Amino acid sequence: MKEMLVLFHIGPWGITDAVVISWGLMLALGLFSWLATRKLRLDPGPLQTVLEGTVSAIEDAIAAVLPNQASRVLPFIGTLWIFILSANLLGLIPGLSAPTAHLSVTASMAILVFLSVHWFGLRSEGWRNYLRHYMRPSPILLPFHILSEISRTIALAVRLFGNMMSLEMAALLVLLVAGLFAPVPLLMLHIVEAIVQAYIFGMLALIYVSGAMQSQQLTKAQKGKSHE
Repeated sequence: MKEMLVLFHIGPWGITDAVVISWGLMLALGLFSWLATRKLRLDPGPLQTVLEGTVSAIEDAIAAVLPNQASRVLPFIGTLWIFILSANLLGLIPGLSAPTAHLSVTASMAILVFLSVHWFGLRSEGWRNYLRHYMRPSPILLPFHILSEISRTIALAVRLFGNMMSLEMAALLVLLVAGLFAPVPLLMLHIVEAIVQAYIFGMLALIYVSGAMQSQQLTKAQKGKSHE
């Protein structure tokens, strides 16, 4: 595990470099979004065309998993994808490390996904129906459902952290051994891995949210199959 550098303290809490980089990235993305969308036009320019194409691609990917409700989760899943991809790519900047190479950052995002899953589920199904699906097909399975929720949240955090940390360590080792002959293929590997890991994290979050929002339909489908 990478050692985090404590830059300063706020009371008893130490603020690490990963926290500062993450907040700086959020501010940068927020500022870029505001500047890029404050003067939208019916006849889009190059930047607006790229932004609209990106949003459409994300919405299509969400609609493939969650038809008819893509617009409800687009802000959350889209923001998650863009933030993780940007955070992963920060490791390419000299002097900076990817915040996602720190377990505290990936764990906070996994907890956010965990809370969002239940938020969307409760909003979509109602608290009674949503909580009831945890006791189907038998109340005996309730502890196993809870354990499953916790374990997949932990796996979500550890998967992204492990892949990004190992990528940065591998890059460092290759640079130490191969020197200046390695940067170009190493750069391409980092970019590809950053895209893949962001996509996997966001897609898993989308699948979890989709399952929560369609818990009643899934339960009915399972009952129908059991009677066939």
